[in-house]
Amino acid sequence: MSAESSGPSRDFTYWRLRFRAWRGGRPFWAGLLTVLGGVPIAWLPYAEIKIGHLTMAMATTAGAGSLIIGVLLVTLGLTMWYHHIVRVFAGVASILLALVSIPVSNLGGFGVGFLLALTGGALSISWAPAKPDAPVEYAAPASEVPPAGDAPAGLPDGTDHTYATDTSVDANGGRNSAG
Repeated sequence: MSAESSGPSRDFTYWRLRFRAWRGGRPFWAGLLTVLGGVPIAWLPYAEIKIGHLTMAMATTAGAGSLIIGVLLVTLGLTMWYHHIVRVFAGVASILLALVSIPVSNLGGFGVGFLLALTGGALSISWAPAKPDAPVEYAAPASEVPPAGDAPAGLPDGTDHTYATDTSVDANGGRNSAG
């Protein structure tokens, strides 16, 4: 294709819609919060924060543990995005790592990383894939239209005893009267 061709446009709207479709099929927000939760947990023990001429070092004896927890949280967040079939495992592991980060990593990245990772893990566990779209059904011919009225087809009194058994689960065709 040349520059003057009228091929498909790759403008902002195209990429936004592609990202939206990609995001809709996986626990995107759970992965994002888990990745964002791992960053302060891994970074804060090694950070040197400057306030004016004062330099504060957050180094602790558990710096390696903090780095491992942070990297694992980032990895679990990416796993939620790219291997969403293991989202429950990744969510449980994220929650456990967030809880372990409280004593190991400066109160879980001063609470910020802990809360983000905990929320991301919970979202990952609770996420469920969308049901696929139902195929389009065509209208039935007039000869196959079910009988009109509120009473189901069956006995003259309107009850259908086709599936009725002695158990309450199967009674009335599996339907219950709770409501």
